[in-house]
Amino acid sequence: MLHRTCTALALLAVTLLFPAAASAASTDDTTALLQQAVNGSWRSAPNKARDAYRHPIETLQFFGIRPDMTVIELSPGGGWYTEILAPFLYERGHLIEATSPKAEKFAAKLKGNPAVFGHIAGMVPFAPPEHVSLGPANSADMVLTFRNTHDWLIDNPDTLEAVFKSAFEVLKPGGVLGLTEHRAKPFADPRVTAGALHRIPEDYLIALALKTGFQLAGVSEINANPNDPEDINIHRLPPDLAGPEDEHEKMKAIGESDRMTLRFVKPLAGNSRASR
Repeated sequence: MLHRTCTALALLAVTLLFPAAASAASTDDTTALLQQAVNGSWRSAPNKARDAYRHPIETLQFFGIRPDMTVIELSPGGGWYTEILAPFLYERGHLIEATSPKAEKFAAKLKGNPAVFGHIAGMVPFAPPEHVSLGPANSADMVLTFRNTHDWLIDNPDTLEAVFKSAFEVLKPGGVLGLTEHRAKPFADPRVTAGALHRIPEDYLIALALKTGFQLAGVSEINANPNDPEDINIHRLPPDLAGPEDEHEKMKAIGESDRMTLRFVKPLAGNSRASR
């Protein structure tokens, strides 16, 4: 109940501060292109099956993505979202992948399907804390990270803070940082929940973004799962089901993890409150 109350208050604040953003609808063009990407034959059946939990169209629309944007995706992993972002941005936009130089499997995936991934604008070496720079200042319209922030916090709170600062620097004024993350119980110790559960309290990430200089522009329950008690290691839940076999049916009944979906905006010039 506390979590839902906090979310409701955050949504009210966002609506008051950003009425246009809160009510803006995606264009038909954007919706059609996203749907084409999500329906793409290059996406595997297991990846498509996860749409019911990850809601890619609704999530990207909530972030305000457009097909003419320059978008940086942080730590894409196996490329679940890359399979959607690359064709969506193929003709008019620019997709930049910020990934580890050692991510050979991901690089091979991109090279293996140029019809889908052939117009990716570039690869940025990104392996916090050693490599966190995302490119020239004020050069990107959007930075996206999907369920990665707990990994950077596990390394060190300074590492996660450095990633947020790098995202702030690379974004143009008015640019968007969009993120999803496995949610821990409100006001829990973030270092404990990140390490033990691979979750972070929503309040912690919001506070960090505000400290970095971002403004909170949207809080969504698109990827929420009220069946998740938020005290289970996310790898015991689907799709991993990494726990003992006798708990698998119980975990399947819960479904994938409860996730926050947050949209932050870099203030326009003259409005920044970035920490010094």
